[in-house]
Amino acid sequence: MKTKNIFYSLCIASGLVLNSCNDFLDIQPNNLITGSSLTTENLSSLTAPLYNRVWFDFNDKFYFGLGDGMSYNLYAPYSDYVYPFGDLSVTGLTGPLVSAWASLYVVVQQSNKVIKSINESSASQEAKNQYIAEARFMRGTAYWYLASLWGNVIITEDPSPLATNPIVNSNPQKDAFEFAIRDMEFAAKYLPETVGQAGRVNRYSAFGMLSRFYLAYSGFVASNYGENPNVGTRDINYLNLAKKAAEEVINSGTFKLMDNYPDLFKVENNNNSESMFAFQWVPGLSSSTGYGVINTHQAYFAYSSEITGDDAAWGDWTRCPYDMIKEYEKNDTIRRKATWMGYGDHYPEINKANGGITYNRNVSGNSSTTLNVKKGVTGSSKDNPAIARMNSALDNYMLRLAEVYLNYSEAILGNDASTTDAIALKYFNDVRTRAGMPAKTSITWEDIRHERRVEFCMEGRYWYDLLNRAYFKQQEVINYIISQNRGTITPYLFSAPNNLRIDEEQDAGTRAIGNVTPAIFLLPYPESELIQNPKLADDPVPYIFTEEKITDLFE
Repeated sequence: MKTKNIFYSLCIASGLVLNSCNDFLDIQPNNLITGSSLTTENLSSLTAPLYNRVWFDFNDKFYFGLGDGMSYNLYAPYSDYVYPFGDLSVTGLTGPLVSAWASLYVVVQQSNKVIKSINESSASQEAKNQYIAEARFMRGTAYWYLASLWGNVIITEDPSPLATNPIVNSNPQKDAFEFAIRDMEFAAKYLPETVGQAGRVNRYSAFGMLSRFYLAYSGFVASNYGENPNVGTRDINYLNLAKKAAEEVINSGTFKLMDNYPDLFKVENNNNSESMFAFQWVPGLSSSTGYGVINTHQAYFAYSSEITGDDAAWGDWTRCPYDMIKEYEKNDTIRRKATWMGYGDHYPEINKANGGITYNRNVSGNSSTTLNVKKGVTGSSKDNPAIARMNSALDNYMLRLAEVYLNYSEAILGNDASTTDAIALKYFNDVRTRAGMPAKTSITWEDIRHERRVEFCMEGRYWYDLLNRAYFKQQEVINYIISQNRGTITPYLFSAPNNLRIDEEQDAGTRAIGNVTPAIFLLPYPESELIQNPKLADDPVPYIFTEEKITDLFE
């Protein structure tokens, strides 16, 4: 479990500033300022690197490989950073898994270092609380992913012990979830309501995350912390907390939905009104000048150099599986086109010099047999100077308001089979009608599941939605995954706008797929970590919480 010095990361981040970079990354290195010499004016520079570099190895391939590949939103049979997840054959040697584990602990340890430095500073207590809250927001998010994906993990608040002695026991999954919740509750209490620098999280970003955390935890708690994963209901107290957290966001009016769904994924709209937390990648840098602080996704998604203008276009076989494309309702063309390129789709923002690009790949008659990724694909430096080789210049959404709306509706639905609650319907339908779809007069969990899948497809979210359901309805989720028929490559023909049919002349083909058992809901520890720390394989040791839990958050 390696860590990096926070000031080293700070120097890297501050040395890669361009005029178009978000202003809170336009910082000067303060690597000689520590202890009491660190003042209020310096604190923002400590937290800035927590928005990009520390997350890079999590974001690079794991973000979509796990989130969309394992949920089978994405099919990439020749990409070893996707198919082990899609085939449910991931091991402790799977590259993106190893990188993500390390990256999440870098986030944890860097956050710990920042908190330690802030506590030793001469800043006012109010300023200390604000920037500690920012670091705890990041640490809480990292622990939420660790607990969700690996279960029992090592909890640490001090950067030193693990560096000197990495051979320690893990802590129970329920303690890791509780730790993440407490971090995010601290962030919700002490982050400011508004921030003067685009891209930084605020109090309502934390409440939005809490709506996600509480909603997922409601099923985990009801199952007696995983002991009875088919209990069938969720804990009403945490459902109410999820509702309250979402209400805090909605009632604040701080964020609002973008009017046009495709605009969410354009470079010029980074840090828009809907973005509540996003990784802040540095624009204009390439893989040779800024690797580690750039968004590499376009290189893995773009199907041709006609898009990127260079050799970094490896997404020919990164495609939409039949199971995903059939999820779209026939008239849901706005979200589908913004996520997947289909036959005849035209994108004027890509290859502008030639009037845009029209998708006409693998044509059979008047149709195409493939759909390639659009979301995350932005074009070349000729289309936008912020774009460079292996850098789409897009910020990655980690939380946007549409999710909070759906969290709110789901919390109101609770354990009921359906609801006609006017408030639940309003926020559910706000997401749906933004995409040009008709409003519903009654919703079920299946309706919410469907909206989550199509709304956030290729945003690394869907596997976590399935995990959250599996905490209390595990067999239902297993049956759902089996029904996806991942072992068969189903051929289809696609004609604009959403005309999908089986292509009887194509060979369906098959590929190996792992068994669908409860074991798929936890990832294996990286093999290298087990060698370095064999105690990871031992029973977890309860974590001792020494800080009083915040109890007045919603008063």
